[in-house]
Amino acid sequence: MNYSETLDYLFSQLPMFQRIGKTAFKADLKTTTQLMEMLGNPERKLKTIHIAGTNGKGSVAHLISSVLQEQGYKTGLYTSPHLVDFRERIKLNGELCSEDFVVDFVEKYREKFEELKPSFFEMTVAMAFDYFVEQEVDIAVVEVGMGGRLDSTNVLLPELSVITNIGFDHTAFLGNTIAEIAREKAGIIKNETPVVVGKCNDEVHNVMLEVSKKLAAPIRFVDDYSLRVPRSGLHGAYQRENEQTAFLALQLLAENGWEITVEGLKRGFENVVANTSFQGRWQILSENPLTVCDAGHNEDGLKAAMKEVEKTPHQQLHIVLGMVSDKEIGKMLDLLPLEAVYYFAKANIPRGLDAQELERQAKSKALSGNCYASVQEAFFAAQQKAAKEDLIFIGGSFFTVAEVLAIIR
Repeated sequence: MNYSETLDYLFSQLPMFQRIGKTAFKADLKTTTQLMEMLGNPERKLKTIHIAGTNGKGSVAHLISSVLQEQGYKTGLYTSPHLVDFRERIKLNGELCSEDFVVDFVEKYREKFEELKPSFFEMTVAMAFDYFVEQEVDIAVVEVGMGGRLDSTNVLLPELSVITNIGFDHTAFLGNTIAEIAREKAGIIKNETPVVVGKCNDEVHNVMLEVSKKLAAPIRFVDDYSLRVPRSGLHGAYQRENEQTAFLALQLLAENGWEITVEGLKRGFENVVANTSFQGRWQILSENPLTVCDAGHNEDGLKAAMKEVEKTPHQQLHIVLGMVSDKEIGKMLDLLPLEAVYYFAKANIPRGLDAQELERQAKSKALSGNCYASVQEAFFAAQQKAAKEDLIFIGGSFFTVAEVLAIIR
């Protein structure tokens, strides 16, 4: 198989949560453990930083990775989902893993995959860890896919665990209360392994404290520190919180023997986009009209993006909107401005919410606009209608943003 055929195989043969939802979810780590054993347990050969959270974990992962790169460490980075290219999930010093590696890995273990029947995510985790060992990385920064306790990445024994903020997302799997969700995220805390926790309320604080005490894991909360943090190259005021979390994590790494200098930290923050190819968070796509995308796909993420919209000077606001059907659609629509013109579309995945249904629900919230046959058509329509002084915002789901990024690429 060539690279394109290999991706077709992966996307068609392996259950993929991002595309089909809960039928791809597994409530244990049995298959992941079997995959690790098949590969000679690469997770035990890696030094890692493990990052969970509802929002911000991708930003924190990229910030930490960028600083480690600036310090000269050979740095692996595993994140999910990808936006345009599958290989975005597996990077080495900001560079995508090679197409040949993906093809060779799948060819080598295809029969075993068909025997074990892993999910798409389980397979990508195995592929990433195998790649990082093969490339002899000094350290790998690994982002949790969903939750923490039952996530496939949770076979790691990291140098440091990081938990960003906690909010409502994936409640069908993680629980219906903040405390339940926090406990799932706290599942990445390991025995006697330090943990950094981002901004949180008292309920989350208490859960994290309880779990860390049981495991004798030293814990630091960002809220307990007055940090002078350098500004990063990430746009959006909501990134200030992520910068603080990453900064405290890097401070702790430095205390534990990793070389983290003031200059390396400053350069790493400034150059995060260039170093890691980070995209999809308040990303400016073009000017005149200003066109921005943001992949915030839950209540907290969308709320943060709308705060940025409010602060951005513009005449008319145009919103290209697509959502997935298993989210709290009504609650998310409540966060959107009434004065915007909407372009409703269905992301090209099975989980995508039908554009006409999205339009119907939006109109029940007094949001006005039209629906389109595809995200591409919606985006082009917004471009045609927007004046130079207007603002075009693309969001609602990771997949809506991904389709627009693929178009402009």
